[in-house]
Amino acid sequence: MNDTPARLLTLLSLLQTPREWPGSELAERLRVSARTIRRDIDRLRDLGYPVEASLGAEGGYRLVAGAAMPPLLLDDEEAVAIAVGLRAGAGHAIEGVEEASVRALAKLEQVLPSRLRHRVGALQSATVAVTRGDGASVDPRTLTTMAASIAGVERLRFAYRARDGADSRRQVEPYRLVSTGSRWYLVAFDLEREDWRTFRVDRVSEPFATGARFAPRELPMEAAEFVRRGLRGGERYGVDVSFAVAPEELPGWLRESARAEAGGARVRFESAETPEWLAARLALTGIPFTVLAPEFLSAAARTLAGRLTGAAGAS
Repeated sequence: MNDTPARLLTLLSLLQTPREWPGSELAERLRVSARTIRRDIDRLRDLGYPVEASLGAEGGYRLVAGAAMPPLLLDDEEAVAIAVGLRAGAGHAIEGVEEASVRALAKLEQVLPSRLRHRVGALQSATVAVTRGDGASVDPRTLTTMAASIAGVERLRFAYRARDGADSRRQVEPYRLVSTGSRWYLVAFDLEREDWRTFRVDRVSEPFATGARFAPRELPMEAAEFVRRGLRGGERYGVDVSFAVAPEELPGWLRESARAEAGGARVRFESAETPEWLAARLALTGIPFTVLAPEFLSAAARTLAGRLTGAAGAS
């Protein structure tokens, strides 16, 4: 790559992935010599980007937190505002922005100066966010640690609390983070159990990237499908719901399956969620709807309506 500005932008994009890049790998990616890579690293440093180099057989380059934000990116106020917003979006699995929030937060916090990290933490601890449904909030630092381990292909250690309250220590090869709209899940290969596992992120504590690299394994299906099957033991069912609005007014998770009909929209899709949670999720759209099928989902909606009416008390 002979175009120096374009090469520098590509190099910076690679370094923003939270991992350490060997000089030889960067040279191969950009099709230049190792000497050119060293010169380009010096140029980035001159521009204010904090690139750290480590020596040895496993050494390389990594973009780290510096004394100030790199130029032409964000001022302090913008950095704090964006970090707080991303933490809220990542930590509470807000539908439609959850995965992007984690990716962006991992990149931003990697270069955020310590003085700004303190301000972000202070603002985060002083605010309370309202979550969707019964979704549990998670520590955004847990998510960014996991995201960095996935991107860097590094083994991950953490403490885990199972559904029955049993505590254990796990060492895994992380594969993907998946959000269901109510909770975060980590799909990973459990080294002790020698099999793929799904972990609820809100039950994870003390996550630690070991630095040990691994060759990625092939998951036999899409990560989202793997999580769905785990939640329902592989059982899926068809859903047919009518809404009293046009398809374009529906939330994103329904819009893809929506078709216009007289006076509104009809949505048909498959779900692996429990009927109780799906009924609550449909109600949380705030849009009038009628369950056409299956009957057990209609029953779950009636049960939910009865509970809410009882909770509201006599009129």
